[in-house]
Amino acid sequence: MMAKEYGVTPSVAVLYGDHHSWLQAWLRRRLGSAADAADLAQDAFVRLLTKPASRGFSSFVEARVYLRTAANGLCIDLWRRREVEQAWLQTLATHPESYAPSPEHRAIVIETLLEIGDMLSRLSQKAATAFVMAQVDGMAYREIAEALSVSERMVQKYIAQAMLQCGLIDAGLQG
Repeated sequence: MMAKEYGVTPSVAVLYGDHHSWLQAWLRRRLGSAADAADLAQDAFVRLLTKPASRGFSSFVEARVYLRTAANGLCIDLWRRREVEQAWLQTLATHPESYAPSPEHRAIVIETLLEIGDMLSRLSQKAATAFVMAQVDGMAYREIAEALSVSERMVQKYIAQAMLQCGLIDAGLQG
């Protein structure tokens, strides 16, 4: 069967009609959940709406490749979010029952953890490790320098890099 060619740039409605049921079925097989598949299929088409340049497909196959790539990225984001959420819930389970954050607070914490994880992934391994040692473990710069076999001045630079990334996230310039 020959692939369908789009004579002109197709509208989102045409793309939706041509690819939505296929994409949702692909996601359902990948995720094992019809509800998650429906959500992510919709999100993939929202990406089409928010990035108009991505709609310049000349063929059916080209559109499908874009949608599958977008949906795959959304799957990875979903899995990473659930992993972070599960880790936080396990940590929360070690606290007394009287400490029960609201659903809104839970969502904020999980979103913040994801942003910090993304920020750490943009840093060098030593910079990320230094930041975690300082902020999470409460280690002094001297102790971090010894542990990483670098100078105290280098630890200061690593922490400054991480704090700059945190500032960019806080300003809404990254994340």
